[in-house]
Amino acid sequence: MSVVRIDHLSKIYTPRRSLLQRVTGASAAPGFQALDDVSLTIEPGEFFGLLGPNGAGKTTLISVLAGLSSATRGQVSVCGYDVATDAARARRALGVVPQELVFDPFFTVRETLRIQSGYFGLRHNDDWIDEILASLGLDDKADVNMRALSGGMKRRVLVAQALVHRPPVIVLDEPTAGVDVDLRRALWEFIVRLNRQGHTILLTTHYLEEAEALCGRVAMLKAGRVVALDSTAALVAQVGGADLEEAFVRIMRGDPALAGNPPDAARAEDEPTEVQV
Repeated sequence: MSVVRIDHLSKIYTPRRSLLQRVTGASAAPGFQALDDVSLTIEPGEFFGLLGPNGAGKTTLISVLAGLSSATRGQVSVCGYDVATDAARARRALGVVPQELVFDPFFTVRETLRIQSGYFGLRHNDDWIDEILASLGLDDKADVNMRALSGGMKRRVLVAQALVHRPPVIVLDEPTAGVDVDLRRALWEFIVRLNRQGHTILLTTHYLEEAEALCGRVAMLKAGRVVALDSTAALVAQVGGADLEEAFVRIMRGDPALAGNPPDAARAEDEPTEVQV
């Protein structure tokens, strides 16, 4: 069974009608289609990449997957749990590291992770919290207030929060954006270890060298649609580029040379700013 299944997912953001439009009976402006009939599956233990330019729909897809946004059409499930009709169990199977630095400024790092554990009904979780802190280089920051941490350290805490309930599926939404080399290395060493232990990883990133080195398969989104889906090696071979970055650029630009032999998403589908709250 696929751990993530997305079937014909579409998402349209519909603007609210203004007071004048409601009074006069005028229609609202057309909505914005962020996702258009997206279908893909992710298998247990995969390290899967979701790539695309800004505005392609990557974060919207993750928001639907995490239950933060509802689909206009289609169905999404995590570990067999529908994110719309069985939201609690679907959310428990998922750990999400968001792009934004979202944190509570009134708690220490350890308190933050204990509170996060409580959201999932976990008590006496300190042994796993200690292991996460050590693996992410946060053990000496455990009793430091979140406000006192640097941006890179706050991002490490976001990763720790996503892992605190031991989810089988981990979603990383541009986790290394704006972080230093040491953090990137420590983070990837830890995530690769989790993947080898059986966790499924879904990664979005603009660092295509990361995707090429880490991901077994990648899907490329453009204007809300999947335009390529295959293994990284197969995509590079189909496009004829030197590496994944060159393949990505050619696919996004709609290289005329690909018109007779486009990356076959349908065939590949069948293959085994900082915010305080």
